Amino acid sequence: MGKHMQTVAAMACMKTLLMIFNTVFWITGVVILAIGVWVEVELYKYMEMSTAFSHTTSYVLIVTGFLIILVASLACCCTIKGQIKLLYVYSVFLAIIFVVELGAGISIFTYRTKLTEGFDNGITQAMENYRNDSTHLAEDFDLMQETLKCCGNHEPRDWLDLTPSEPIPQSCCIQENCNTDKEDQIYDQGCYTKIIEFLNNNVGIVAGVAVGIAFFPLVGVLLSCCLANVIKKAKYEPMA
Repeated sequence: MGKHMQTVAAMACMKTLLMIFNTVFWITGVVILAIGVWVEVELYKYMEMSTAFSHTTSYVLIVTGFLIILVASLACCCTIKGQIKLLYVYSVFLAIIFVVELGAGISIFTYRTKLTEGFDNGITQAMENYRNDSTHLAEDFDLMQETLKCCGNHEPRDWLDLTPSEPIPQSCCIQENCNTDKEDQIYDQGCYTKIIEFLNNNVGIVAGVAVGIAFFPLVGVLLSCCLANVIKKAKYEPMA
């Protein structure tokens, strides 16, 4: 009887640990989903300037975050009920999520290199289409120059080289309504350097979080398999 009670106590302990894991795992899903939405809504305004830009990264993060939230929510039910088959299925889902998250983190690091390489041409193309742009790109370019405090691609003169008859945009002004013909009243640094620094910092964080969180599901794989084994043991263990 004492040995059976020890098994029951171990099962209760494993259930508690797995429930704690499920809660934390659910929170990581919310974090990944939020990062994916942020990349798509905010970081997108800068990344679209690159000719190598793709929505794939943000979509992968959003879908992965949603799946984690869904799986973690369902996992709480199978943990409480202690269904062995569902626990093993859960561990398989966790292993798949581990592979997806690890791949996403690695791909973001790789994608960052391609993204930065496409910015030189991308920013120049955006400047060429700035005056006759019928989309939101011109607004995003102005926002980029105002936010990053930069002007042109590599220097403010890039604007004059592309369109000599047009003035430098007001978004290059250090203060509102400045005279853009005067160099001391506009930002003197080009946007290429600024945006590369910005993306290296922010995309690096996104990739680091993705890789860091990727290994967390392995804890769940261990806990769910251990709980399934303990339940199986308790089921066939004699009461006395």
